[in-house]
Amino acid sequence: MTQRGYQRDFASTHQAMYSDDGRRAKADTLVAVLRDGLGARLATARVLNVGCSTGIMDSFVAPHVGSHVGIDIDEAAVRFATATHQQPNLSFRVGDAMALDIPDASVDAVICSQVYEHVPDPKRLMDEIHRVLAPGGVCYFAATNRLCIVEQHYFLPFLSIMPVWMAHRYLRLTGRGTHYYERHLVYWNLRRLVAQFRIEDYTRKILAAPADYHAEYLFSTPAKLRIARTLARVAYWAFPGYIWLLRRVD
Repeated sequence: MTQRGYQRDFASTHQAMYSDDGRRAKADTLVAVLRDGLGARLATARVLNVGCSTGIMDSFVAPHVGSHVGIDIDEAAVRFATATHQQPNLSFRVGDAMALDIPDASVDAVICSQVYEHVPDPKRLMDEIHRVLAPGGVCYFAATNRLCIVEQHYFLPFLSIMPVWMAHRYLRLTGRGTHYYERHLVYWNLRRLVAQFRIEDYTRKILAAPADYHAEYLFSTPAKLRIARTLARVAYWAFPGYIWLLRRVD
């Protein structure tokens, strides 16, 4: 994997990070998956969100857990989160997801939602998540497939599939940016990235029963749900994104 510098100001160039639109729905799904994975332990769980950005989702998750810490490399976003989302069990700090200032085996759940593509070394990120999780702890891992037709940060077709040099030019030509930082992985490489965990696949569970996970927002029409179920059945490797619960088992 290509080593690259830190993406320190993502929120400043993606104003959607300051909007509540859709964040509550995603947080409800996240909480439902964590409750499925941790059961009654969720109410007292120590939760860490790596890549919390402006903290909007954290503010919705915190009432359901024991304690919640959000970490991000983006200083401006963390200042916003700290000033805006004040709850007794919720705190934010500037931190490096690849070198967490968190003791070994000290958290019950980690949230890693759409983060792996933003860090210089995703393998180090996952090693750190494994280190800080207590035995039996879980990581909510939401990840976009590189083969996703419409890239999810700039909403341009085929952007993540292109060679990096071409993606840079594509952004410039469309006026969406000057440099494409993100590095997505295909399904098989995502599996290798999280190989030290036991994967519990919630993508298929959510497709089977969206209402159970408050995920109806993902499928705006019955036809879209049928298409998604068909794609997951016949070509799961090409599915746009995945929600996995990663469990530390050692």
